[in-house]
Amino acid sequence: MNWRTAALLILSAALQASAGTDHNLFETVVAADGSGDFRTIQGAVAAIATGSARKPVTIRVKAGTYRERVYVQREKRHLRLVGESPESTILVYDLHAGVTGPDGRKIGTFGTPTLFVDADDFILENMTVANDAGPVGQALALSAQGDRQIYRNCRFLGHQDTLFLNRGRHYFENCHIEGTTDFIFGGATAWFEDSHIHALKSSYITAASTPPESSYGFVFNNCRFTAAPDAKVYLGRPWRNYAAVVIMDSHLTEAIRPEGWHNWNRPEAERTVRYLESGNTGPGALARERVSWSRQFSAGKRADINPVTVFDEWHPGMDPLSAHSQP
Repeated sequence: MNWRTAALLILSAALQASAGTDHNLFETVVAADGSGDFRTIQGAVAAIATGSARKPVTIRVKAGTYRERVYVQREKRHLRLVGESPESTILVYDLHAGVTGPDGRKIGTFGTPTLFVDADDFILENMTVANDAGPVGQALALSAQGDRQIYRNCRFLGHQDTLFLNRGRHYFENCHIEGTTDFIFGGATAWFEDSHIHALKSSYITAASTPPESSYGFVFNNCRFTAAPDAKVYLGRPWRNYAAVVIMDSHLTEAIRPEGWHNWNRPEAERTVRYLESGNTGPGALARERVSWSRQFSAGKRADINPVTVFDEWHPGMDPLSAHSQP
């Protein structure tokens, strides 16, 4: 099952959940205990009108654990989803790639996300998004398919393939992201600011599939890289041969392997990958021991790498609601 088929299945359930609801809402409240306008997040999302004339919508989610899958379809741009705190407001589900779908086949990696965001101009704040299937193979917490998406003060919890950042531009600020194998992967351009990246076992953190025409893939700035006790991890390996990852001004613990990067047993990728580091500190920031096909760059170059240049004039640091002014 590919990611578009998976989206259609989630959308079908969403349409059933929205039956009889008011599609004119601009702000609404979700509460699992029934004290809000909706009991489920998907019910609130499904009630949002589509079309270019629709105003921005804020969905406020009260503290609670919401065991459900949520799909934000492409037609529902300008949505802000706000929890009370990442510790108290939790969206979680447990699908993994080995689960059998309605067609009798395994659903595969792209059929597993707890939160699937296909819309542009989406904002998520103060929530946890998790896939608690466990260490059983690919199991996505987030599948990000839209452009100009912002994630602030959130936790993303899983094991293999926690974050699938497939396309578009995504900004993560003050987030905690954890997993095992390739738990930040995909072809999107994403900036991670002041975030905690935590590996649960010896494996690989990133698996970028950056297109060759994209100047940037994943950029980590002022982040902290840690791992479980006794784990030894690579910063990344290339899912595709032009994988691009920048790590700068970040703290790397002793869990980071001295060589830093892996070629995924494809020596030819060493000629095309774009693995860059600068200004990192900590026992895992051993520039002289890195593989020869990664590169260190100067402080002067770091000044030229910022969200505006990486995102090609989009400024994710603006007030969340003003982000909806994008065309």
